[in-house]
Amino acid sequence: MKHLFNLTFLLLSALVLLFIVIPLVGLFGGVGWSALFTAFRDSEIMGSVWLTMKVSFYGTCLILVTGLPLAYLIARHDFRGKSFVESLIDIPVMLPHTAAGIALLVAFNRGVMDDIFKSLGIRIVDTEAGIMIAMMFLSAPFLINGAKEGFKNVDPKLENVARTLGAGRFAVFFRVVLPNARREIVNGMLMMWSRGLGEFGAVVIIAYHPMVAPVLIYDRFNNYGLTYSAPVAAVMIAVSLSTFLLVRWVNNRKRV
Repeated sequence: MKHLFNLTFLLLSALVLLFIVIPLVGLFGGVGWSALFTAFRDSEIMGSVWLTMKVSFYGTCLILVTGLPLAYLIARHDFRGKSFVESLIDIPVMLPHTAAGIALLVAFNRGVMDDIFKSLGIRIVDTEAGIMIAMMFLSAPFLINGAKEGFKNVDPKLENVARTLGAGRFAVFFRVVLPNARREIVNGMLMMWSRGLGEFGAVVIIAYHPMVAPVLIYDRFNNYGLTYSAPVAAVMIAVSLSTFLLVRWVNNRKRV
């Protein structure tokens, strides 16, 4: 029975891995090395990929600063309405992305918020700021929830010991809690960053231009077909996957 159990699980695992790998192999095989190298030399493609990675990274950093305190409070304290707050955090994950784009457009391009942004010289429609807002809204739950789980895994006794030794709350947080939750926080950042890279539905409503990679892929596919859009997709996957694997490898290596 033990061998049957292991064999069954191995076969099912192999099936789901093949389901993930086959489209990627098919994409790179269908594009071919020549078209891939040409795409890497295309300034429009590389500019779009760089814009996507940069804006998603900026959004991740902003949520890191504002989201870690929220994640810590949820992980360490029980309070009335906690389940409601956690549900609010998860709402963007289940929203249709086009609906999220419409909601963001209405919220930040009209009324009080629009007046505030205009007074600061910030435009939302067809700007990098609008792209970042769309990415942040839909991918922030990955970072916040990852950090929350990391904080839960840190033994509160470590914080109490540090406090008895004279460390203040900020010192305990930055010197005890964050280092011990670092792995989960970095993984949450990676998940948020990578989710932002693939955002299309909300971004295309707020900012068709400047074109991030998903919008450029759609634009080329819609206007020129698969031959011109597939290399863009291959470049985007290659660059983001390489960065993702490198950061995760470094993060896991430091934990060992």
